[in-house]
This record gives sequence, structure tokens and C-alpha cells, in this order.
Amino acid sequence: MNEKIKQALIDIVGEKNYTDALIDMVSYSYDGSQHKHRPLCAIWPDTAQHVSEVLRLANKQKIPVIPRGAGTGLSGMAIAAKGGIVLDLSHMNNILKISIEDRLVVVQPGVVYADLEKALTPYGFFFPPDPASGKVATLGGNVATNAGGLKGAKYGTTRDYVLALQVVLPDGRIMRTGSRAMKSVSGYDLTRLFVGSEGTLGVVTEITLKVYPKPTATSTALATFAKLDDAGRAVSQIMFSGIIPSALVILGRHTILAINQNTDLNLPEADAMLLVETDGYTQEETNYQIQKVIDIFNENNPKEVKRARTEAEAIELWAARKSAYGVLARIKTHFVLEDVTVPMANISDLLRGVEAIAADHNLQIATFGHAGDGNLHPQILYDGYDPEEVKRVEAASADLFRLAIDLEGTLTGEHGIGLSKAPYMALEHDAVAMDVMRTLKKTFDPNNILNPGKMALEA
Repeated sequence: MNEKIKQALIDIVGEKNYTDALIDMVSYSYDGSQHKHRPLCAIWPDTAQHVSEVLRLANKQKIPVIPRGAGTGLSGMAIAAKGGIVLDLSHMNNILKISIEDRLVVVQPGVVYADLEKALTPYGFFFPPDPASGKVATLGGNVATNAGGLKGAKYGTTRDYVLALQVVLPDGRIMRTGSRAMKSVSGYDLTRLFVGSEGTLGVVTEITLKVYPKPTATSTALATFAKLDDAGRAVSQIMFSGIIPSALVILGRHTILAINQNTDLNLPEADAMLLVETDGYTQEETNYQIQKVIDIFNENNPKEVKRARTEAEAIELWAARKSAYGVLARIKTHFVLEDVTVPMANISDLLRGVEAIAADHNLQIATFGHAGDGNLHPQILYDGYDPEEVKRVEAASADLFRLAIDLEGTLTGEHGIGLSKAPYMALEHDAVAMDVMRTLKKTFDPNNILNPGKMALEA
């Protein structure tokens, strides 16, 4: 880093909030993906004004700036692909306001999802989008990726809850978008433009979120199916039955086998397992819902149906889903967790297609995900030290993306594009759409300093 620029950054954030130490640069060179690249330095701003001054300096000097939360992203969004400054927002971690009467909270981007949940518990409220990494993931990262989670089918994603933002633009200007009101159609919806923009248009420094009363009752059931078509048909019937489960999870055959080989859960062998949860404010309400779901399971040739009668039994049923990621991650030296999404009616076609791709490329691919919104996670397991196998993984990933688009789906349901999926954006978005996105990027960030290299935004 140029010594004058280094000193200018230290003058803004203070010496203790600046680092270019090699050990720190190595730590900031990776996130939850397979991508790696070292930045020049990292800083910890404490205020929106700090962010403004840093961006103004970086824009003038044309230095890349990479906003970063907890680094749990799986698509390489927090990677300093072209070097530059990592803007670590973890110090901006205050819950600024909890206004239950308005059903909203105001937070800084470094607030961890789980900490917000803990703060809302005494009020009987919650923030529904619940990413699997919620114990460490930050709300700024949730906004940047439009994060979802297990309850997405019923409660939606982060975009559905963001009322207003404070955003620092690449030239240092500070802008507010949206309103504290539950409804607003005043002007362009700039708030939604920034949600899911992956830190390419501005740096979010304050977030106003809707929160909901927390359901007080849940019911849980599980079913296994010998045929993918039966499981897929059950999912479709559930989702147009009038019942909207709070969670509807699917585990594919290879995931079930891996869990059985590496745990003592002894799951019944099947092509697919569906795990469902209903929630509400009385047990009678959730009992009615879960029974309707069980009736649908029974209409579709299940091998086995189990209903949890106690909280302990519910925890036991959920153990399979909660163990999947960790179990699969231990099988090979490396893995890629993909994130394709298709219309719910096409879930069984997607699962069959994933199995065909695994066979074509001689790879182990285990699939699980959110059947209730069509968002599945094929996890490709491989030896990252074998160059030939790495090439097969790259080819298999490309085939997965093509499969999702052919099934009228999308490249990503919740992980984002980042670096991983940038080469495939044209599969989903036509030339006009890509041109519009690139035009927006140039309008907000003409010097391309914010998170460059992501989302295929450079022509």
C-alpha cells in the first residue's frame, strides 16, 4: 500500500483499526467459498462517516474496496479479486432501536443474526430469514446477498423485510432509502435495488427491518419415498393445499447414505426424504396443518411417515437435516456447495438431473435443500489436490447451472453470484438485462471501485 494512502486511511479510522500485516491479509484472502486473493490492507470503520471518507479517498485514487461481514458467503463475494481495501464492518455492530409498536428494528450491518434474535426474544418477536450460518453471519451480509433460510417458503427472504437503508455511495455521499412506514410507493424502490447487490453499488451502514411475532407452537413430521416422482408430487400438493409449512426440507439419496455411513441416525434408505414443520399460535392450529401434510404424504406412496409427538422427537427428526452439511464436508478434502433453484414442480427433475451429472463426471454429489421454495443445494465432494478431478468439478458445476436454467430456474436462490457464478450470468440473463445491470453499476460506481470482478458487471 502506498505510504501516503496508508497514512490517510489511518487518519480516518485510527491506527488500531488498520492492518496490512501478512497474517491478517492471509485471513482476509478467503471466505466460505473456494476462492482466494489477498487484499492490500483491511480497515475497521466505526461510523458511516468513516465509510464515507474511506470511499471518497478510494474513489479518488481508484483503489478497490471490498465490503465484508463475517466472511461466511459461499460464492466469493468477500474476496478481494483485484486487491485493494477490505472494509470490515464488524465493528458497526449495534442494535440502534427496537420498536415493537412499529414492528421494526434499526441495526448496523455488523450485527450478527443470532444476536438480533436474542434481543427480540423477550418481546416474543423474531426476524424470519434464518440462514444456516446465522450464529455468525451478519445482517449486512444478509442484505448484500438477500439471504434466505429454512423458513423461506413461508416467510420469504431478507428483501421482504428491509424497509429502509442508509447507504454510502462510491463517491462518499451518504444516502437514505425507503421509510419506517410499512407501505411506501414514493419514487423508485432504491431499497430493493441495494438488497442483493453484493456490495457492488454502495456500502450499507444502517438497516431498518420489519420483525414478526414469533409463533408459539410447531409440529414436525418426516416421510421417505422410494421414488423421486412421489416426493416431488408430494411437495407440489403440499404447496397448493392451502397449508404453507414454515419449513419443507428435502434430502436426496446420496445425502441419506452419507449420513448413515457417518452417524448413528440409521435413516431408512430411500431416494428422497421430506422433513416438514408447521407453525402457528396454538397447538391445535399446527396439529391441523401437520395432519393435512401427513395425509398428502400418505397419498404419494411413502416408505415411512413419522410424526414428532414431543419436542425431543422433533429434535431427533431434525438431526438428519442439521447433520447433512457437516457430514458431507468431512467425506472429501474439498467440496462445492451449489445453490440452484427451480419451480417446485420441477424438483424431481432437478434431482434426477443432478444424479445424471454426477454419473457423467464420475463425482459424488449429495443434494439437500428447501423443497418448499425449490431451492436445492447439490454438494459436490472432491479431492482438491487432484487437478483432473478439479476440472471435472468445474464441468459438473457448469452442467448444474445449465440444468437449472433449462428447468426454468435460477443460478442462485440465496448464496448470490459473487465470483463463483459470474461466468454463467448470461445463461440466465439476456443481453439487454446484462446491459441494464452494467449501466446501473457504471452510474453508481463509474470508477468500478466497489467489489470489482463480481456478478459479471464488467463488460
